[in-house]
Amino acid sequence: MMHKHCFEAVQTSLQAIMGAVDPSNSNKPFGGKPVVFGGNFRQILPVIPKGSRQDIVNATINSSDIWRNCTVLRLTKNMRLQSISDADERDVLTTFAEWIASIGHGTIRGSNDSCAAIDILEDIQLKTLDDPIATIVESIYPMFKNATDDPSYLKDRAILAPTLEVVGSINH
Repeated sequence: MMHKHCFEAVQTSLQAIMGAVDPSNSNKPFGGKPVVFGGNFRQILPVIPKGSRQDIVNATINSSDIWRNCTVLRLTKNMRLQSISDADERDVLTTFAEWIASIGHGTIRGSNDSCAAIDILEDIQLKTLDDPIATIVESIYPMFKNATDDPSYLKDRAILAPTLEVVGSINH
């Protein structure tokens, strides 16, 4: 996502341009032109080099004065589940999708004030007794030792990490 200053600059420019055509447009959001923003604002945050969480949140369009003029529309049906013919698999994926959405919407148990403990679904947990990073790598790349000659094997998989520090520890 772009920094909120980019959106604010576009708004100011459109207000100036459209205000020259009709002075009342200089007070309307984006000069009276309809603008559609798309995406999941929880998943795509602006990149603020060496920024704190507060810096990143403050850079989002949700933190801009523009946001109060926006109408938010939400998807109500998970279309990906429609293509799954196996009812059991669809039920498992529906449960998982609802669980992920409840975390995103903040409706899962616990407060949103600072930290909240979230119960991870049992069937997606990796059981480990020794080295958790090795367990993750073996789960994502089960045939790693046999498939080192196939570049698509690595390209088709990923281990996600919340910070560069964690990426560094996984890479070692």
